[in-house]
Amino acid sequence: MTDPIIQFDQERQQRLEAYAVDEAFSALSRTWLQESMQRKYVYNFDWMGRPIIQYPQDMVAVQDLVWRVRPDVIIETGIAHGGSLVLSASMLALLDMVEAIEMGATMDPRVSQRRVIGVDIDIRAHNRAAIEAHPMASRIRMIEGSSIDPTTIARVKAEAAGAGRVMVCLDSMHTHDHVLAELNAYAPLVTSGSYCVVFDTFVQDMPPGFFADRPWDVGDNPKTAVHQWLAEHPEFEIDADMERRLQVTVAPHGFLRRNKG
Repeated sequence: MTDPIIQFDQERQQRLEAYAVDEAFSALSRTWLQESMQRKYVYNFDWMGRPIIQYPQDMVAVQDLVWRVRPDVIIETGIAHGGSLVLSASMLALLDMVEAIEMGATMDPRVSQRRVIGVDIDIRAHNRAAIEAHPMASRIRMIEGSSIDPTTIARVKAEAAGAGRVMVCLDSMHTHDHVLAELNAYAPLVTSGSYCVVFDTFVQDMPPGFFADRPWDVGDNPKTAVHQWLAEHPEFEIDADMERRLQVTVAPHGFLRRNKG
């Protein structure tokens, strides 16, 4: 008799393989993403009381990756209202709780070394105050400055020093040159088997001029940076299964897994 868990996984994989060649379904997903983005749908959500400018599918993806990787440190560029930092911090808190249960021990979360490092060129005072007052604040370190400034990069590396497993999420300025510089600065910190997630690669798939009030556009965006960077970094690969599972995501080709070994 087939193990039902194995059977479930096999059926899921078969669906994902079918999605890969289902252009009609993919087109529907792209259309819905475009229409919902025009209506600012992405601004509708909170995580533990803080606004999080992410699609629910991508929130699910983050928790999935955190569970798989079990990172000690998550580095995020782009803070805004802090919801993404709180999401990552809450996932790290759950990891500590689970690992304590697995070891049959109790754990004081105040002594955990798991932490989130957030970087933003402009941390608004009201957002900083709200994040610092949040129950997850003890796990969050915030650094104000350009994510590609050498001083900022050095501060992030110092904060991440000694971490066994590191995951990175890039979600600040979405121009090609900026994202390429972020990849060069932070992707090398990603540990074997972990991920660098590059958000808003979907810009490349939208009509030209879709973001008329922004400096990024078709041909100049995170996806173009990802492909240029990957050409010289074979130690990373795109996790295509992740975007097939999600269908609606702002990060197509943006889930970059560092190969083990």
